[in-house]
Amino acid sequence: MNIKLRLIVMNFLQFAIWGAYLTSMGRYLGPAGMGAHIGLFYSVQGIVSLFMHALMGIVDDRWVSAQKMLALCHGLAGMGMLAACYYAQTAGDAVQFAPLFALYTLSVAFFMPTLALSNSVAYNALERSGLDTVRAFPPIRVFGTVGFICSMWLVDLAGFQASPMQFAVSGALGLLLALYALSLPPCAVSVRTGVHQSWIDTLGLRAFVLFKDRRMAVFFVFSMLLGMSLQITNGFANPFISSFAAEPAYADTFGVQHANILISLSQISETLCILLIPFFLRRFGIKRVMLVAMLAWVLRFGLFGMGNPGPGVWCFVLSMVVYGLAFDFFNISGSLFVDKETDPSIRSSAQGLFVLMTNGFGATIGTLVAQQVVNRFCQWQSVGGQDLLLGNWGAVWYIFAAYALVVAIAFALMFKERRGA
Repeated sequence: MNIKLRLIVMNFLQFAIWGAYLTSMGRYLGPAGMGAHIGLFYSVQGIVSLFMHALMGIVDDRWVSAQKMLALCHGLAGMGMLAACYYAQTAGDAVQFAPLFALYTLSVAFFMPTLALSNSVAYNALERSGLDTVRAFPPIRVFGTVGFICSMWLVDLAGFQASPMQFAVSGALGLLLALYALSLPPCAVSVRTGVHQSWIDTLGLRAFVLFKDRRMAVFFVFSMLLGMSLQITNGFANPFISSFAAEPAYADTFGVQHANILISLSQISETLCILLIPFFLRRFGIKRVMLVAMLAWVLRFGLFGMGNPGPGVWCFVLSMVVYGLAFDFFNISGSLFVDKETDPSIRSSAQGLFVLMTNGFGATIGTLVAQQVVNRFCQWQSVGGQDLLLGNWGAVWYIFAAYALVVAIAFALMFKERRGA
């Protein structure tokens, strides 16, 4: 099988696993009595990233090939997610926070490192085939977003948005990718028997020397600050749009009835924006590309604050469109930037460090703060037999938009590109 096609299948499954629950989990947790903990469920992805990305990157760089580590992580993550679904289904209305959160956390702890590991596997395979990663990877990564969309639609149309069955879909896809990853091209490891290494090399901490370079340090710090925006709409967009069911004028609109499908326009936008990355990076450089992403986050949040699923649905649609720029021009461009700026011997650890700053520190802090903002302005209420998160959503989204604008201005002033970049 052609190497690009093999990597397309890997990326499709990689993000289909995530898409099965990432945008709809809050819709299940609220009615299940855990609405006040939605932020914690999303932030745990960042909490485990604080150590799991680094740990798996270390093992990958030093001892175990990336494709085998990818298979192991997906196998364990898939079993954890299936266990979470089994518990929630059998417990029914008596589902408790502690056991569900523990099983979910176990699964996420092994899933999150695969975001960096899958990139390492793809970059390795493309380079071994003599292909330019900047040109070849974005079109392959598009199919990851396609997988995310397909699983979102599956969960929506199957009626799983407010059900723990979304976890079962994710777990089954995870086990499938675990088996498939074993067939991918082998990745070399750095350690060779009999070679003496310092403890820094042994622990895989060499990637942290990148902070000695002021330019890279600023890049990683702002990756963290921008990463604080990543999980906010994943956790709260679905409950927000669904909250319009409390208003008779909007209760039967498509957006309220199929929030996941409406939100999936964001991922459809991703598939188009990914293809723009090689052109924008070569033409404008990493700084301007990152600034576009930051300003897109301002629009993402601000348009949510302005819109509704009726006459104002155009605001929602436009918000979904700019999400492609907000996500891709940050995540994918940042990953490619790190790949080009680091030595191959620490590449996996460097990718892990990038994800650590974004999905680790950034997403953890951002989601926990977002939960407090939402709790301040909104509350779960029962309306017409439905549990809905109601309140001053406009204030919530405008606060997030203001934060993104401040980060964009600071980045424009502080980050310097290499001359000729």
